[in-house]
Amino acid sequence: MAMQGFSDWLETPQGRYVLDWEQARHDQLVADIFGFNAVQIGLPGIDFLRTNRMPFRFRCDDRSAAVQMRTDLHHLPLAANSVDLVVLPHMLEFDANPHQILREVERVLVPEGSVIVTGFNPYSLWGVRRGLARRDPSPPWRGRYISVSRLKDWFALLGMEPHAGVFGCYAPAVTQEKWLQRFLWLDAAGDRWWPIGGAVYMIQAIKRVPGMRLLMPKWKDRLARAKALMPVTQKTDHQ
Repeated sequence: MAMQGFSDWLETPQGRYVLDWEQARHDQLVADIFGFNAVQIGLPGIDFLRTNRMPFRFRCDDRSAAVQMRTDLHHLPLAANSVDLVVLPHMLEFDANPHQILREVERVLVPEGSVIVTGFNPYSLWGVRRGLARRDPSPPWRGRYISVSRLKDWFALLGMEPHAGVFGCYAPAVTQEKWLQRFLWLDAAGDRWWPIGGAVYMIQAIKRVPGMRLLMPKWKDRLARAKALMPVTQKTDHQ
């Protein structure tokens, strides 16, 4: 699996540079998304939901045992229309079947529920670096970088509407801490002068149901539906 080794790479100076930006953006965005159930798919060692205030937050993965739900990510053991927020940190670009993961996300999301996707931008200095080293087996150069425009096309096919997005990490793909520090001035300049050239992006999309009038359920009924997920999570934790 191309995702293997990615967590280790995040411990390098290069990886921490990316992770610090993504963690800060997640902290800002998920804090204002409300509901009852939130799930993070992949990278279970990092809590991208830590500032979210939903009562039921859990992480799932297909390999790690240190999660609340260990499962096939292409076939989630969750009911349709049961999750308010799904976070996908770099899962689509490093999976052999990203379309199926996104279809599952659309299935489990409630109407007006949100998905947040992070990914590497192919149209950036890091995208150029990857293109020059296609045979490099080390992360993060494996996998298939997905452009924002293509991701928006996938959203449209599933009836999901882009709602917010941001690019970041404009320093070149240098590996040493001292060189990353010297290029940090590019982050401020990039936001102003070439905002779509960041090495990574984050995009939020909302599940829309055409012709549907959204009626908020009673709080007790909604809470009961949320709690119904917990036995499934606890059961799969021991598998």
